[in-house]
Amino acid sequence: MTHYDIFNGDADGICALHQLRLADPIDSVLITGVKRDIDLVKQIPVDKATSVTVLDVSMDKNRDALLPLLDAGIPVSYYDHHFAGEIPDTDKLSSYIDTDANICTGLIVNRELKGAHLAWAVTAAFGDNLLDAAREAAAPLNLSEEQLSQLQTLGTLLNYNGYGSSLDDLFFPPAELYARVKPYSDPLAFVNEDDAYEKLETGYSSDMEKALSTKPLSADDTTAVFVFPEEAFARRVSGVFANDLAQQNPDRAHAMLSTLPGDGYLVSVRAPLSNKTGADELCRQFESGGGRKAAAGINFLPASDLDRFTDAFRGQFGG
Repeated sequence: MTHYDIFNGDADGICALHQLRLADPIDSVLITGVKRDIDLVKQIPVDKATSVTVLDVSMDKNRDALLPLLDAGIPVSYYDHHFAGEIPDTDKLSSYIDTDANICTGLIVNRELKGAHLAWAVTAAFGDNLLDAAREAAAPLNLSEEQLSQLQTLGTLLNYNGYGSSLDDLFFPPAELYARVKPYSDPLAFVNEDDAYEKLETGYSSDMEKALSTKPLSADDTTAVFVFPEEAFARRVSGVFANDLAQQNPDRAHAMLSTLPGDGYLVSVRAPLSNKTGADELCRQFESGGGRKAAAGINFLPASDLDRFTDAFRGQFGG
């Protein structure tokens, strides 16, 4: 019997899986990667899997690999909040998909578990920059402002660790970070007891300081575009910096472009918080693009497409 857990390497994927395995501890083979590595289902060997759980990666991007599993009679549970496309109609698939802009996979899992490990769902929502949804979900926990702030910081740091063009950019491979989290039913205990938290906090502060010194390529009341140099800090910080700017400028859309080898960019897009829609629609216009309504990205934007992207970005979000 071999069960496979496939999860996005960001805060939402880690916290979603952690909730499930706290509620139902089982031995499993883990498949994950950097946040942008979402083409994960194809790594499952159909001849070895007996059951599969997928969390926080788009079904639309993984359908071609999902169908052979279902055809082989392998039961798959699928939890996600990204664009799914057509969902296969089979009793072998249990799908828990909600693409509302104010929900994340961690909150979807929390709903199915009826709040059994709510604090980790709140951490996931904070990590996905769903601050209002996180605070609303946290109400039954009766946490202090300091405790809520700690969960928000933890979510941000877990999310920050997932960004990069390869595992070499990250402070912790996501599977290792999940293993660090796994012993803790209380996220605040993880904050206080595991030195991974301090390492991420130090790295985040250093990277954000560098990001804050970067001037935008262009900026107005409705859109802002930043281009970062070809350095690991830029690839790590692009998403969380975009989230931070979105909180400061809720009526403005933001695009973070990190320069990559091969004459191109890694792109993170955030729709305005006041109208959290359109980011996925924009990014899917480009070959390696995808995501969700409020936040999306492009794994490799050729430099020759920079003007096409900025025009499309302003067309999508400009006033």
